[in-house]
Amino acid sequence: MTGATETSNQKMEANVVVLGTESVGKSALTVRLLTRRFIGEYGDIESIYSHSFLSEGKEITLNIWDSPYSEDLSRETSLFHKKVQWADGFVLVYSICDRASFNTTSRLIQNIRSTKSHHGTEKPPIAIVGNKRDLHHRRTVLTEEGQLLALSTDCLFYEVSAAESYHGVLSVFHGLMDRIKDVKLTSKRPLRFKGIVKSMSAVFARRRTDSL
Repeated sequence: MTGATETSNQKMEANVVVLGTESVGKSALTVRLLTRRFIGEYGDIESIYSHSFLSEGKEITLNIWDSPYSEDLSRETSLFHKKVQWADGFVLVYSICDRASFNTTSRLIQNIRSTKSHHGTEKPPIAIVGNKRDLHHRRTVLTEEGQLLALSTDCLFYEVSAAESYHGVLSVFHGLMDRIKDVKLTSKRPLRFKGIVKSMSAVFARRRTDSL
């Protein structure tokens, strides 16, 4: 059961999970969105943030679950299953300098869709993000490879540098939110953000909420 809700004609709320392997810039991407600042080093902390913005005159609130990577991250694990159930959309991050992180993205797409299919949603909105575009001299994954993966899986695709560009990061989340609105993931009794955080507090090492 997902949390995409429209509380009025002028407000909408949705849940987004950010996934990817270690050191690809997941937290840097999220914090860049929230604060416009780039911070290069982060601890291995499970966090949920809130971010609000205006889009076409409507107030949009994104609840963003920044998730550390685990080697056993698959649809068989309880925590992964809960994350997928909670989310209305996903940001899958890889580093253009790390081919293994790109290869993991394909597996994550398959696992997300397999888990979602059990709940009547075969193709939840997914944005594939190639990060660290500023390190082009260390590139091992071509832009065309990311584009082809997105095309073959019906996902959005972006290449960004969380270190250099706030607006590139902004386009990722706004583009995903547009896709979520198009898909209109709704339910009769949507699971609210506060309720899911309370019920799952045991799995968090820490919860942090920033509202802009």
